[in-house]
Amino acid sequence: MSNVDLVFALAGAGALLAAVLPGVLRRLPFSLPLVCLLGGMLLFWLPLPLSAPDPVAHRVAIEHVTEICVVISLMGAGLALNRRVGLHRWSSTWRLLGWTMPLTIVAVALLASWLLGWPPAAALLLGAVLAPTDPVLASDVQVGEPVDAENADDEVRFALTSEAGLNDGLAFPVVYAAIALATVGGLAWAGEWVLTDVLYRVAAGVVGGLLIGRLLGRLSFHASTEKLRLAEHRDGFVAVAATFLAYGLTELVQGYGFIAVFVTACTIRNAERDHGYNGILHGFIEQVERLLTAWLLLLLGGFVIAGGLSALTWRGAAVSVLLLLVVRPLTGWLAQLGGPGGPRERAVISFYGIRGIGSLYYLAYALGHADFGVPAEELWAIAAFTVLASVVLHGISATQVMRYMDRLRGTPEPKPVGEGHDS
Repeated sequence: MSNVDLVFALAGAGALLAAVLPGVLRRLPFSLPLVCLLGGMLLFWLPLPLSAPDPVAHRVAIEHVTEICVVISLMGAGLALNRRVGLHRWSSTWRLLGWTMPLTIVAVALLASWLLGWPPAAALLLGAVLAPTDPVLASDVQVGEPVDAENADDEVRFALTSEAGLNDGLAFPVVYAAIALATVGGLAWAGEWVLTDVLYRVAAGVVGGLLIGRLLGRLSFHASTEKLRLAEHRDGFVAVAATFLAYGLTELVQGYGFIAVFVTACTIRNAERDHGYNGILHGFIEQVERLLTAWLLLLLGGFVIAGGLSALTWRGAAVSVLLLLVVRPLTGWLAQLGGPGGPRERAVISFYGIRGIGSLYYLAYALGHADFGVPAEELWAIAAFTVLASVVLHGISATQVMRYMDRLRGTPEPKPVGEGHDS
């Protein structure tokens, strides 16, 4: 039996699971990511001729695969949001980005310095890697699909979706700061970092996303002839085209492609809010996201069962546990004081700061640009353990918690966008 043939067979089985499991698990206290993770552990435990996943040896491959998965999920998150962007309407988002994220970075960096004794560059990197919440693994607590009603998104799902859509890109300046600290040292790089890595690249991401989103929105819904109007052709893969176009063009001008993809998605969604084509775009991109997520989590499960956590110490595990159970809930709660959500909503938003594929991408990227003075195996072990703990902790509880919140609201289920009028 050829190893390649076996990989093809397992990839097909994983794709089939990604299609079947969401319906099976809808009412059960298990998420698709959790099942895929356990499936990967079982798969690599069996006596099959499979090479153990090694992120140190295959860092470049891990970087690019996780990169694709994140940008696809960012497009899906932006297309799903029903609220128009605004200072007041997105109040929860700005609070989480402006307070929770930087406080989390500082807290994790201090924990890494205190508990692990890491040098400043490595501690800062860990804070940047573990700070972003994840749009890939958080589907159970995020906005489901585009609907006709602009106010259909409840505060919990909206806040977690919009936060995850933006903080993946906003973690990049801190990753660059950690790289500069490791390679240059001191603070001589700080001025250029502020001007280039913070101001210019964030602005380029936002502007690039707006321009590309408006162009594609016009081409999709308002082109002068029907032959050019993408919405008339109803091709869902245009969402993938928009993802790669926004990401690639923005990265070419040294902007943050993650930000550009999410802004592009939101801009396309706003171009014609009640058109059924929004649902087609979102449905296609969601399927691609689910497929990539299933494959990556199978590999993560294999990494765990093959001894990938052997470099994890109790101190490293303590940093992860404190992040998930203390740092995120506390900083999330504080950021929302005085915000639009009630006490229960604030508690749920604060707790479900899910970590995932974005953390793995940032770590792979950073390790390709600098030596941080700590073993790469230990960094990977802490990041993987954090994702593993988050998938288990949040995956088991999310379905029941969100169902409870929905019962408390007592709101009817909104109709999918464009239902009854696809044009």
